[in-house]
Formats: sequence, C-alpha cells, structure tokens
Amino acid sequence: MNKSGSFNKFVVVALLLLLATIIGSLIYITVMVNQALRTVVSPINSVNHTLSTQVSRLLHPTPTIIPDPITIIREVQSLARLETIQYTLEKVITAEVNQGVFGPLFGDKLLFVAHGYVIAGVDLSKIEAADLRMEGDILMVNLPDSEVFVATLDNEDSFVYDRTTGLFQKSDPDLETSARQAAEQEILNAAIVDGILEQAQQNAEVYLERFFYHLGYKHVVFE
Repeated sequence: MNKSGSFNKFVVVALLLLLATIIGSLIYITVMVNQALRTVVSPINSVNHTLSTQVSRLLHPTPTIIPDPITIIREVQSLARLETIQYTLEKVITAEVNQGVFGPLFGDKLLFVAHGYVIAGVDLSKIEAADLRMEGDILMVNLPDSEVFVATLDNEDSFVYDRTTGLFQKSDPDLETSARQAAEQEILNAAIVDGILEQAQQNAEVYLERFFYHLGYKHVVFE
C-alpha cells in the first residue's frame, strides 16, 4: 500500500508539472502571438493614419500664401493729420444675382457681415499763415474743414455668414468683392449720417484750444 500510495503521489506530481508546463507554454505562445500581431498591425495603422491625414488635407486644404519678394514704393508723403474721432461699425449686406423665379436654378446670393471703422479729423497741413491772426489779445483761428481719413473693413471680423447658389449656377467669384465694396461704402455713409465730421471738428477745436493755451494764448476763437 505504501508503494502504491507513493506511486500515486508521483503520478499526481508529474501530472501537475506537465499541466504547469503546458499552461506556461500557452502563455508564452500567446504573448509571442500578441507581439507578432502588434508588429504587423502597427505599420498598417500608421499607413491608415497617413492616408486619413492626406485625404483630410485634400478635402480641406490649407491655403498657401506666397508674397512677391519685390516691393514697389509708389509714393512717400508727409502728413500732419490730427485724428480726433473713430467710429467702429457693423453692417449686414445682402448681395445677389439672378434672383426671382429662376433663382433656385441660376441664382447666387450671400449674406455678408461687415465690421469696419471710420477715422476722421483735421488736416493741419492745410492751415496757412492767414488762418491764424491776432485781434487784440484774441487768437483767431480758421481751421480747415474736418474730413474722413480712413474708412475700411476689418477683415478679421468680417465674414460671409450664408451663401445660396442655384442648382445650375457656380459661385460668382466677384459677388463677395462687390459685397465688401458696398459694405465699406455703407459704413462710411452711416458714420457721416451720424455726424462724425461735426464731432471731429468739435474735438479738433477742443484739442487745439488747449494746445494754444499751453503756448501762452489766453483767448482763442475758432472761426
């Protein structure tokens, strides 16, 4: 019985060792297979990522801006402009062509949101000697009329909000340009109607009055 029991224990131990060896081998094979799969799949994933990036660039290209290295200076001019006021305005412009009954087929329409600014003031270079004279202790000043120096769009904040093109119509490349030109003119008109020139003249007189006082003139009158 002792020999039989010892033999049975030996058989059990041998089976356990065999089972452990098999399990270890399976684990090792599994690890090696996973590593092999990663080695094979990684280049495929890399290729897929590269192809996806290239397709995305084709569908959504980033524009390349190449300025001409040659700069031509047309004119250099000395300025003596006293800028006394600035308006910042927003205007919505609708630009369209071929609208009406056939608009859904041949029309082109866009909604442009324009942000711009207008700067006005007085050009002091237009003052001549006869425009400044003394009458007793009063300095009489004849200022030139105020004028608009700058009226332009802010391209960073101006954009096409919506555009609708007919079924058989391509987008008109000049339509946005026309909208921008109209928006710039409308911004200028709005500033003038609101009284930018009058306010520019008043601000210029207030500024120059203080300036003349600092020069020693006690009384200043603007004609």
